[in-house]
Amino acid sequence: MTRFQQAASTASRRQFLAWSGGITAATALAATGCSAPDDGASSNAAAAGSSAEAKTLSKIGLDYPFTQLPLYSTLVKLSTKAAKQHGVTLLTTSDASNADTQATNLSAWVSQKVPAIVSFPMVFEATEATAKRALDAGLIWVTYGGTLEHQSADIQFSFLEGGTLLGEAAAKWADEQLGGKGKIAFLTDSTIQLGRERTKGMIDAFTKHAPGVDVVAKEQAIDPDTGLSKTRAILAKHPDLNILLGVTDAAAYGGFKALQQTGRAKADAKTFVGGQDGAAPSLLAIKQGTFYRASAALAPKDIANAIVDVPLAVAAGKANPSAQVPITLIQHADTARIDDLLAQNS
Repeated sequence: MTRFQQAASTASRRQFLAWSGGITAATALAATGCSAPDDGASSNAAAAGSSAEAKTLSKIGLDYPFTQLPLYSTLVKLSTKAAKQHGVTLLTTSDASNADTQATNLSAWVSQKVPAIVSFPMVFEATEATAKRALDAGLIWVTYGGTLEHQSADIQFSFLEGGTLLGEAAAKWADEQLGGKGKIAFLTDSTIQLGRERTKGMIDAFTKHAPGVDVVAKEQAIDPDTGLSKTRAILAKHPDLNILLGVTDAAAYGGFKALQQTGRAKADAKTFVGGQDGAAPSLLAIKQGTFYRASAALAPKDIANAIVDVPLAVAAGKANPSAQVPITLIQHADTARIDDLLAQNS
C-alpha cells in the first residue's frame, strides 16, 4: 500500500467514525434502558485491565473525539448524570476530531492514572500502545465502538444486527410493494469493524430474503456528500432504481436527496431508502411519510449508560463486562418512539 493509499484509508476510517456508531451529527435512537451485557468473551487482554479484587471507581474518563458533533454534548450530559448516580465523577477530553490530540490527551490520562478510561479511537491500530500502557499501569480501559487487543472490555453497537434489521425490512417491503422484483444499490463501508459488519448484515439479509431484486451497485459512502454523489452516479446508469440502503443514515440521506434532485417524488410508492444510526434528518423524513422508510437506530441513553456501567462492571470484577448497545428498527408507524428518542438528544 502506498503512502497515499494509507492516508486515504486512515481518513476514511476517521470520517466513518464521525458519521456512525451512534455518533451521527444529529442523533441516534432505539429502545430505552440500560445496555445489555455482551454475551461474548472480551479480548484476551481483558484480564489485564481488571483487578482480581473488586475496587471502587471515583472517576471515569470519557474520550469521545468528535467534540464538534451535537451528540457529544448529549453523551456528556447523559453520562455525567449516570455517573453521579453511582457517586462517580466523569472526566472528558477535548480532541476536536484530531487523532494526534487524542493520543496526547490519552497519554496524559494514563500518566495521571485516571482509574478508568472509555475511549473511541479515531485510529484503532494507533491506540493499541496507549491502551496497553493503561492496562500495564493497572487502569481500566474500555474501547468504545469496536475492539482492541489490549482492553478490559468494549462497548459495541450491535453492528451486524443493525444491518440485518435494515436488510430484512427492505426485503419485506420489496416483496410486498414490488412483487420481489426491482433494483437495489448499497452504500457500504469496508474500512473498520463497525462498517464491515453493518455492510455484511444488510447485504446478506436483503439478498437472502429478496433474491429476485437485482443488485446494481455497492459503493463506499459514509457521509452525506459522498452518498449524494455516488447515488447520482448510480442513477445515471439505473434511473429506475427502487431501493437504496446505507451503512449510515448520513450516507443514505445523501442518497435520499439525490433521488429527489433527479425527479423522484418525495413520497414515491416504489422507492425505499434506509440507513443506520438514527440521525435526526432521517428520522424526521421517516415520520413525514417520505420514501425514506427505515433506520436501524441507537438510543443516546443506552450509549451513556454503557459508558458508565461497563467500567463499573470491570471494577466490580464481573464476568463478561462488555456491552452490546441495543438497536431498534424505526419505521413510519413508530411516531411515538421517534419523538421520544429525538427528545433524548435535545
